Amino acid sequence: MEMTLQLTIDCSDPRRLVAFWSEALGYIPEPPPGGHTTWREYWAAMGVPEEELPAGTGDTPESIVDPAGQGPRVWFQRVPEPKAAKNRIHLDLKVGGGRDVPLAVRTQRVTATVERLVEAGARVLRTTDEPDMDHYAVLMQDPEGNEFDVV
Repeated sequence: MEMTLQLTIDCSDPRRLVAFWSEALGYIPEPPPGGHTTWREYWAAMGVPEEELPAGTGDTPESIVDPAGQGPRVWFQRVPEPKAAKNRIHLDLKVGGGRDVPLAVRTQRVTATVERLVEAGARVLRTTDEPDMDHYAVLMQDPEGNEFDVV
């Protein structure tokens, strides 16, 4: 039996997180299948009742995909309640290249990514700079407060 992985992120504004995480991951908004112009149109064609499609749902993509087809699909699920506590799971954006790359180079790569993501709407929470441990990482939050690390 084949299995695929989808990462689902609860949020209040899927459109905002689609834009942010597309930038962060190098993904693209997932186009609607079967030649449909919107996901809403696709879901209606599949028989999803109108009362299950709140206003605005599916008018713009609410998921992103890896254009190379290797990473998991990410779906931003609109939920009514706000984020209330620290994430129990988070993403690590591993941009440094690993410990085979000199710490100064890894630090430069992480810093460049952090600057790009701050411009896209993220916020820096904490920088971990431990040269004695050969480690540099930045804890960030996306536009809705979901934590992730850039390493």
